[in-house]
Amino acid sequence: MRMVLIGAASLGPVSLKGRSFLTLKDFNSDEIKNLLWVSGDLKHRIKHEKQYLPLLQGKSIAMIFEKRSTRTRMSTETGFALLGGHPCFLTSQDIHLGVNESCTDTARVLSGLCDIVLARVYSHSTLEELDKEASIPIINGLSDLYHPIQILADFLTLQEHYGSLSGLTVSWIGDGNNVLHSFMMTAAKLGVHLKIATPKGYGPENSVIQEAQRLSKQHGTQLVLTSDPVEAARGSDVMVTDTWVSMGQEEEKKKRLKDFHGYQITMQTGSVANPDWTFLHCLPRKQEEVDDEVFYSSRSLVFPEAENRKWTIMGLMVSLLTDYTPQIPMPKF
Repeated sequence: MRMVLIGAASLGPVSLKGRSFLTLKDFNSDEIKNLLWVSGDLKHRIKHEKQYLPLLQGKSIAMIFEKRSTRTRMSTETGFALLGGHPCFLTSQDIHLGVNESCTDTARVLSGLCDIVLARVYSHSTLEELDKEASIPIINGLSDLYHPIQILADFLTLQEHYGSLSGLTVSWIGDGNNVLHSFMMTAAKLGVHLKIATPKGYGPENSVIQEAQRLSKQHGTQLVLTSDPVEAARGSDVMVTDTWVSMGQEEEKKKRLKDFHGYQITMQTGSVANPDWTFLHCLPRKQEEVDDEVFYSSRSLVFPEAENRKWTIMGLMVSLLTDYTPQIPMPKF
């Protein structure tokens, strides 16, 4: 693992205090880099230097989960507590958004009871309604449209492994889902080229494609959309996939498995990639998406990636709630 650092910060002044985090579409290059910097700093100081940093002492977070999760719950709950705060976990058994109480009322009530909300929801519109009515920051813990906290972990993992991000080529081979949408809102801002292979009929949303094309042109990066996994993998530094059947799509499973035939990532897929290619998957993983040979190989970064969910959600929460300044030099991006 290589965390390449530079001596002096080259970012302009960045303050995210009080902001919500619904989509990385709303954050510019310097703001995203600052989030990664804060995350790497907390990881260095707490994990490696064994420092105790009660940066969120006296604060509380409401964690609303309409959809179950391992990584999102554990990273947020343990991360907030490690920083001295109090996490409150709320399932649909505790808080039935929009059913027994409207999103408007819930947002206003929680604004008086805690300091920040993370919501993992089915519909992105639920987050937008919460954010409209709340007076505290709202974090998207996953929606049908975006999964931005996952992408922060992915890019921190790649920065640590490669030493920098600019110039890397990331290849997405799989479903045009919320994780891909968040990659598309972020990659160009970090100087990362993005090659996307999805089966016909499973591509990303048109509005997301249009914004990604605009960002790619603005930042001078490459954006390729294809239905050929080999074309996407050719010349790639990083291959990424995700589940082919998301929660709520179980009835489509048989058809999806048929339509995604040929999209499994294997060493054969990697034979056309760059020699030092690596692999990411946000988990949980099924074998049809990537075989064991790749998943458990030295090329696979999936477990450091999963751990970095904790450091990046901590970096995000600290950035939205405090004026924290990183102590380590800014990493090279």
